[in-house]
Amino acid sequence: MKSLIKGVLALIWLCSLSGCLFYSTGETEVGVRTKKFSIFSKKGVENKAYPPGSTYIFLPFVNDWNTYDIKLQNLEMVFEPGRGDRRTHDELLFKTIDGNDISLDVIIAYRIDAEKAPFILQNVAEDNIMLRDKIVRTIARSKPRDIFGELTTEEFYVAEKRELQSQKAKEILQDILGPMGIVVEKVLTKDYRFNAEYQKAIEDKKVADQQVQKNRSAQHAALEEYKRKLEEAKGEVNKLVADADGVYRKAKIEADVYYEKQQLLAEAIRAEGIAEAKGIQEMNNALAGSGGEAFVKLSIAEALQGKRIILLPVSEGGMNLKTTDMNQLINTMGIKSLSGGP
Repeated sequence: MKSLIKGVLALIWLCSLSGCLFYSTGETEVGVRTKKFSIFSKKGVENKAYPPGSTYIFLPFVNDWNTYDIKLQNLEMVFEPGRGDRRTHDELLFKTIDGNDISLDVIIAYRIDAEKAPFILQNVAEDNIMLRDKIVRTIARSKPRDIFGELTTEEFYVAEKRELQSQKAKEILQDILGPMGIVVEKVLTKDYRFNAEYQKAIEDKKVADQQVQKNRSAQHAALEEYKRKLEEAKGEVNKLVADADGVYRKAKIEADVYYEKQQLLAEAIRAEGIAEAKGIQEMNNALAGSGGEAFVKLSIAEALQGKRIILLPVSEGGMNLKTTDMNQLINTMGIKSLSGGP
């Protein structure tokens, strides 16, 4: 272990004597070496990206060293001064497709493709600042204007519409910046503002629309309440009708039963009367014949049988106190009459 440490220290000492320098990359950086002079290899930008968190030793003067930060970066172009990349208003200004002025806050999230760092150094920009200001910013302020300008004024109020245009802007920016070694991760929209007078008109319209919606909701609620009360009234009426129908059916059944009963009773009385009338008629017919008188006498005799009758005859201007046994007289007379005697 000690011999290894001694070897490293000796190498560092030799490098310092020969004029070599140390070049490093940060935790999120890649390095690119440029050979300004070379005997055994081709000079120029070396087609190799040195990975993050490393240290390298190269001879000075004949080598150049450039680094690029490859972490995710946000290019903010917003209305509020000092908040984004600029100290002044930096939002995108353009017109909607129906001709209204609008300003839109846009954030472009991008990063450098580490493998293309040598290409960027040789053909695009020497460092992150130049890449950001000269390339990404210039293109990001141009193309999104055209893409978001395809929306109408009303469509800007719809988040889904803005999101679709953001995705479209990301794809177009990637098509342009991708070959330059730049990866566009997202295009985000934040606040947007219309012309002050138009903005007030829109706000007034929104207030009016909200009032209309409120009135519609109140109307709908009143209609639903009316329907509810109507259903309750219908239910109450149906209940009353059902109760009345029940009372009517009950009364009708009772009346029908009473009618049937009275009808049967009347028929019985009628039949009894007819039978009695027929009996009387038959009796009259019998009495009108030859045996009628005898039958009457016999009936009188049967009616008087067992009854004691005393007659007080009146004669000679006064009451005759002589008594006559009428029962014996009637029996005697009835028997003689039936026998045909005088």
